[in-house]
Formats: sequence, structure tokens, C-alpha cells
Amino acid sequence: MSNTTTARAAAQGRELDPVTFEVLKNAFATSVDLMSEQILRTCYSFVIYARDFSSALCDAQGNTVMQGSQDLAAHVGTLHFQCKAVLEEFGSDINPGDVFAVNCPYMGGTHLNDVSFIRPIFADGELIAFAQNKGHWADIGGNVPGSFDVNATTHFSEGLRITPLRVWRGGELIADVAKLLVSNTRSPDISLGDLHAQAEATGVCEREMHRLVGKYGKHDVVEAMQEVQDYVERIVRTRVAELPDGTWTTRDYIDFDPAHGEGLVPVQVRLTISGDQVSYDLSGSAATVASFLNAGYGTAFSGIIAGTKTFFPDVPLNSGFYNAIDVDIGPEGTVVNAGWPHAVTGFCSGPYEKIMNAGFELWSRIVPERAMACSYNLEYLLIGGHDARTAERDYFMWYDWMAGGWGGRSDRDGSGATSPIFGVGLAVQPLEGQERLNPVLTTAHELITDSAGPGRNRGGSGVRKGGTLTDCHKTVMSYCCDRARSVTWGIEGGLPSIPHGVWMNENTPEERFLGSVFAGVSVESGDTFGRPSAGGGGYGDPLERDPSQVLEDVVDGYVSVERAQRDYGVVVHAVDAEIDHYELDQAATELARDEIRRERKGWLQSDPESVAARYRSGELSMLDLVRQYGVIVDWGTGELFPTTTRQFREMLVHRTAQHWT
Repeated sequence: MSNTTTARAAAQGRELDPVTFEVLKNAFATSVDLMSEQILRTCYSFVIYARDFSSALCDAQGNTVMQGSQDLAAHVGTLHFQCKAVLEEFGSDINPGDVFAVNCPYMGGTHLNDVSFIRPIFADGELIAFAQNKGHWADIGGNVPGSFDVNATTHFSEGLRITPLRVWRGGELIADVAKLLVSNTRSPDISLGDLHAQAEATGVCEREMHRLVGKYGKHDVVEAMQEVQDYVERIVRTRVAELPDGTWTTRDYIDFDPAHGEGLVPVQVRLTISGDQVSYDLSGSAATVASFLNAGYGTAFSGIIAGTKTFFPDVPLNSGFYNAIDVDIGPEGTVVNAGWPHAVTGFCSGPYEKIMNAGFELWSRIVPERAMACSYNLEYLLIGGHDARTAERDYFMWYDWMAGGWGGRSDRDGSGATSPIFGVGLAVQPLEGQERLNPVLTTAHELITDSAGPGRNRGGSGVRKGGTLTDCHKTVMSYCCDRARSVTWGIEGGLPSIPHGVWMNENTPEERFLGSVFAGVSVESGDTFGRPSAGGGGYGDPLERDPSQVLEDVVDGYVSVERAQRDYGVVVHAVDAEIDHYELDQAATELARDEIRRERKGWLQSDPESVAARYRSGELSMLDLVRQYGVIVDWGTGELFPTTTRQFREMLVHRTAQHWT
């Protein structure tokens, strides 16, 4: 290393020369991505194969050095907590060849389905690092197949809780411990296969780290792990120091608390910038809800980190990023810091994405050139029972999530039919694979017209998926979602998307709306179901969208002729709909937009019950209620939710109506 290079490294608080540092930084990323490639090729679970997993390299203190390039955002900020939990539990009793398992959400984990395997890495007899793989097991026990029981209020109903546990000792599998773990799942053979696949993935990282030690020496590898964290912290603090100081606050909402009837449940996020320090305060959030839509401190922290990282897309993610951000989760016993033994399996559809979207809104005020409206809510539909296509009637677990729409941006429309902000690496599961493994036939999978939140830049489109149960026995359905009432919102004058929820046996005498959260609903062969994912919220006043863009949206099927006029004030005539030939009526458009400008604030002051009655009579549609009148009802019966409506209207005024001219 030259004297000039040495001096430059020393000035930046580094021992390593820039070339060695850069090589090792990228080698750490490769070692983690190699774990991902390994797990994809060896996992047994269709869920993990669809990329519901993450990997990390941690240092000897459990701090994250590097995460995978396609890891789930929800796992971000939790992996180091679980590594530290292993260190705290076993102390000096950690040896080469050991592998530990943990899924405890009260030790910084996510939910019980996400099982981590953590392998210590030694060099010359010294502990230098940990390799970790976290994968979502399709079932971890509990009351319902898939372990997603919305009615659970404690983790005892949700499945097997694993505090730090040694599964391999000195390279030898502790077979009785492994058997105990997988025997508490509904598919022990699949779980055992994933257990081995995840542990072996951490072994790939271990071998790569040994290679690096052999080439660069233990000292330089250990030093690089610290310098990578310092490097990220410096970048973040430098970027933050260039932003204006101030404090910003907003709220997003969970649909309701079963213990208190209707009424939105607030998740409050306060963001402060002072110099080069970012601070968050979530202490204004509501108390825990009487369902599984709560979060532990690890996932609340993760939501903050993932939301912030979205506005620093080029910065690597490790504990250096975390060190630059101060997070006050608030007292235990809230919806964002539930604590033992509150149920938290639904954190992903509950507080987590509310924290992320609230963060998006706050950062959109600070960095308006990167602004983005609310994105659709992660949802899981689970169907479990016995597969009557086989003589043995094996247990099956159909576990599905959907793509949807992201919020409109300050400079473009939102992304449509894309992965959730929960984890952009999450893949849409191949329908053919699902149908081969389960007695569920997919009958529809299509973009939803009018699902994109209207705005100057509209949100991305959501997706509708429908299915039919074929040969099943003793089968139940569960659904983990939200935003049937706290509908995906727009900003800066943009309008909301559409409500979530599952419909059973649509267009038949047995039709019913099951809502966006339920568990253990009995279903039979021949039953049909359908559910939408929302689009993203709109950005900016929809009356400012170029009419020619609205016309193009109609041609492309994103917007209907009716909603073009009702949401955008754009009058389009169908010349020949079969060949997508439409024409814009400019004069009628000007008149329609003038009328909407005069009337729209008054619509938000209409008597809610009279609006609900017009919905029940068929005079008004669901989208009329959500976008024009700000009225929320039970979408199946039309019953008015007065408290929810008041809160929803307040949100519409704050995010939308106050920006209308």
C-alpha cells in the first residue's frame, strides 16, 4: 500500500486501503447472495422457493455486515436482533459446527413462521462472524393451517415459539431437537427439508468467509466488517446533514380492533431531522388490538428502516445504517410494540406496512422529488385441509399472496402489478405449481380496471385473483390483510385506490363478503372465491392529469369510461370498444371538471347515512363512496361505520382535499 493510499484511509478512519476495502465489501455481499442461491436450489417449501426468505452476514457482536440484494424488507432490521439473542443465550458456549434456530418475535424476530438458522464462523479458533438465513415455514402449528389465525390474541394460538436453540452441535445434527421442531408443523417432511436447506445455506457463507480469510488474512476480514458499517453510517449522516432540520408527523391506520368495534386504529410516526441525525418516535400509536395485527419491536424497527432506505436506494444496508437512525418504538403494550405474549403473526399486514407508508409520506415532504403515495397492503390467503385427490388424503397448504399497485410518484405513475413494499424480491407464485401441489384451481388472474388511485400521476393497478376448490376434505380458509376500511390513500390531492377483501361464491345465492381479516372459515369442493389487491394511491389532483393520458388509460384498460368522468372529469366516448377506439370530448371535459371543482368538497360533507343508503340501493358504487364521499361501510351489507367514516374523511381532507384548488 502506498503512503498516499495509507494516508487517505487513515483520514477516513480506516485501516484498509480503498481497493482491499472495496473488494471485501463486495465479497461480503456475494457471500450472502450465495446463501440465497443455495436455498433456492434446495428448499422444500413452495413459499420459500417464491423468495419468502432473507440472509445476512453478521460480525462477532451480532451486528449486520451485509444483507442480500433481494431480501424481504420486512426482515430488514431484525436479523441482527436474533443474532444478538443467540449470543446472549449461549455466551461463550458457541463452537465451530454449531447451528442455532430461533423464531421468537419477542427477541426482535418477525413472526413465528419466519424461522432463522444461525451459524457461527470461526477462524484460527476465534469467533469472527455469523451467517444467518431466515425462511418462512408455510406452517408452524397453531389453530389454523398456515398458522395465520386472525382471532389469536396470544402467541399460544399461533404456533411453536422457538427461543434460541442449538440444532447442530460441532457439525452433528441433534436429531431429537430437529424432530421436535418439525413435528409441531402440519407438514413435517417439508419442514425438515427446509431446516436442512437453510442450515446448509449458512454453510455456504461460512466456506466463502474461510476463503476470504485464507486470501486476505483474519485481521483484514474482521477489520473490513467494521469498516463497511462505518462507511454506510458516514454516507447516511452526510446525506441527512444536507436536508432541512425539522419535525414531521403523520398517522396511518389499521382497520379496527375487534375488542372495540368499528373505528380505525392509529399508527403514528413522528420524524425529526437535527443536523446529521434522523430520529423516529412511534409512541403515539394505539394500544394492542385483540387480534394478531400487532407488531413486536423488531418489526416496528424494521418498518422504520425499510421506509427510510427507500429514500436512500443506493446505500448498502447494514448496522451502520441503523446507527445513523434513532428509533423510539414507545412503551410496550402498543400495536407497534406488543410485547409477550401478544399475538403478532399479522404484523406484516398490520402495523408494518402502515409504518412504511407513513414513512413514505413524511419523506415525500422532505425529499419531494422522490415523493410516493400509499402502496397496496400485503395480503395472504391460506387454504388448508386434506387433499382428496390422493388415496392417503395428504395434508395440503395453499398459501398465496398477490402483486398489486404502488403509489403514484411526483414524476410518474405508480408501478402496477408488482411485489409489495413488504419485500420487492417476493415472487408471484407460479399458478401451475400451486395447482399441482394443491386441490385449488386458479380461474382468474388479471389487472383490475379502476383500481389505480386517481391523481395527476395515478397509482399502479391492482390485481384480481379467483379460484375454485376441487377435491378437498375438512378444509378451512384464512385471510391476513387489512385496508378494507383504511383504504390505500393518495397524497397531494390524489384519491384512494380500492378496498381489500375476499368474496365467496360471487354471483350466486351463496355470495358473501368475508372481509379482509378472518380465520378458519370452512370451505368445500366447488366453492369459489375471489379477491382484489388494491392499486396504489394517486399523487396530485386528478383534475390536473392531462386528458390525453386519461384517454390512453381508458384504451389500455386501466380506467373505465365511467370512472374517467367521475374521478378525472374526462369525458370519453367509445367509437368501437372492441378495437379500443375511443375519442376525447374536450368541451364536455372542461364542463365536467368545472362541476367537480365546484362540488367535490361539499361531497365530503354529505350526510354519511344517506350516502350509505344510496350504496345499499345500488345508486352509488363502492368507488363513489371511497373517492367522492369519504364514506366507509361494510361492503357486504352496506352498514355504515360512522366512526371509521369520520376518521377516513379527516384523512382525505389532510392528504387530499386541502390540496385541491
